[in-house]
Amino acid sequence: MLELDQVAYHPAAAEAAILRGVSLQLSAGRPALVVGRSGSGKTTLLELIAGLASPDQGQISWQGSPTTARQRRWLSGLVFQFPERHFIGLTVGQELKLGHRRLSSERLQQALAQVGLAGLPLTQAPERLSGGQQRRLALAVQLLREPGILLLDEPTAGLDWSVRQEMVSLVGELARDRLVLIVTHEPEGFDSVAGASYLLQQGRCVPFSLSRAPHG
Repeated sequence: MLELDQVAYHPAAAEAAILRGVSLQLSAGRPALVVGRSGSGKTTLLELIAGLASPDQGQISWQGSPTTARQRRWLSGLVFQFPERHFIGLTVGQELKLGHRRLSSERLQQALAQVGLAGLPLTQAPERLSGGQQRRLALAVQLLREPGILLLDEPTAGLDWSVRQEMVSLVGELARDRLVLIVTHEPEGFDSVAGASYLLQQGRCVPFSLSRAPHG
């Protein structure tokens, strides 16, 4: 279980705090969803959980124990909203092997199959993949790290409706074996897989029904 207890964060460059006391209890089994408008602090929330920043106040715990930012970096796999901007491998194989140089081609293909990219050539250039394939590749990269927490920033943004639905189904499957947290301002379609759902506004999270989801 991942627990956030009154987590607050106020970057030095910001006029006001972005998060003002976020408390959450999240478990594996079904994806958790945080819905909020653009600029509400959703990405900041993921960065704190992923250990890319530390809260000014409050505590983030995993399995009942408080964590440091370093521990959370090992625990978490973060897929950004536009993962293709973060690809640095010249081929799919190179991208998958970053930090795992000794992985066999068989293991790489297993990771691709896990995200619905079975048979994708390891020599393929990531920039030549479709948008949906690039999201799946980014997921495979993180799954190779075997994270206990998988964090997804707007995983369906910019995708066609049919591809969105495929991504939603995939995320639902991945949540069976690990904790998955999705942040989005476009929650349509996630109601079929989401477990706990929250609305992030004015720096706080409150339980939320997807039938009342905001747009934009």
